[in-house]
Amino acid sequence: MNDDTLGVKVETRAGFVALIGEPNAGKSTLLNRMVGAKVSIVTHKVQTTRARIRGVAMAGSAQIIFVDTPGLFRPRRRLDRAMVAAAWSGAADADVVVLLIEAQRGITEGVKSILGTLTDRVHGLPVALAINKIDRVKAETLLALAEEMNAAFKFEKTFMISAEKGYGCDDLKDWLASKLPFSPFLYPEDQIADLPMRQIAAEITREKLTLRLHQELPYELTVETENWEERPDGSARIDQIVYVARDGHKGIVLGRGGETAKAIGQAARAELEEFMVRRVHLFLTVKVRPNWLEEAERYSEMGLDFKDGNS
Repeated sequence: MNDDTLGVKVETRAGFVALIGEPNAGKSTLLNRMVGAKVSIVTHKVQTTRARIRGVAMAGSAQIIFVDTPGLFRPRRRLDRAMVAAAWSGAADADVVVLLIEAQRGITEGVKSILGTLTDRVHGLPVALAINKIDRVKAETLLALAEEMNAAFKFEKTFMISAEKGYGCDDLKDWLASKLPFSPFLYPEDQIADLPMRQIAAEITREKLTLRLHQELPYELTVETENWEERPDGSARIDQIVYVARDGHKGIVLGRGGETAKAIGQAARAELEEFMVRRVHLFLTVKVRPNWLEEAERYSEMGLDFKDGNS
């Protein structure tokens, strides 16, 4: 319960909403749309979200804390297994779950797998279905998809949305707000994410690496913010390390004469300055760590549990 400016008691709600789905279904785009700011990596590549990033959105007298989980897929490596464990853990810990599927892809083997374990995983929580990218398919296809999905699982509500363009997102947001428990706000009203700025900065740089390198580099890289220095003039100096698994990968990241790394650094710095509304001095170092995928410390930096990666 919070007081409004007239001294009248206003009932407030607050709680956690987990966004789950296959990789590249649009979860990060939806999170950013709901929050109204970029708090999660959005790229054309799958499996870019590694940690459960919380974005905080206000909807009237409700505070919605979105958990953008890693995409659910068939894990092969330790990192994959840790990501999938984090996704299901995020769903189980939430107050409401939203399963996001892509209209064009329909009911894939991955979606079938999620549906097959959803009941056991969410423990009776309210689950909504959000069919994304509705502007890319015909209405009759959407209706048939919604009908088939609801036959496979009893969703409380089905939403047709475009996370990129905003269609249907306000209706989804209002419904989610109504399903949250009565509670004081869990975060300050002007806070949009619970990730430390060091980790947000690392995620922004990793996004730029992913976008720039396209198919040249596997997912065997990570970024860590090694040092953060607040300067007297109000600017920040940020030193980051890009860890790669092989010597050849280092050359790809650096580019000829360091041009690729320089361009990536400039793009990341520009976005950081826009996000933080102040000057940023960003310095990148590329280091080869062949076994970083097996180092517990790297997982902690990504907000994942190293033990969850055990087969």
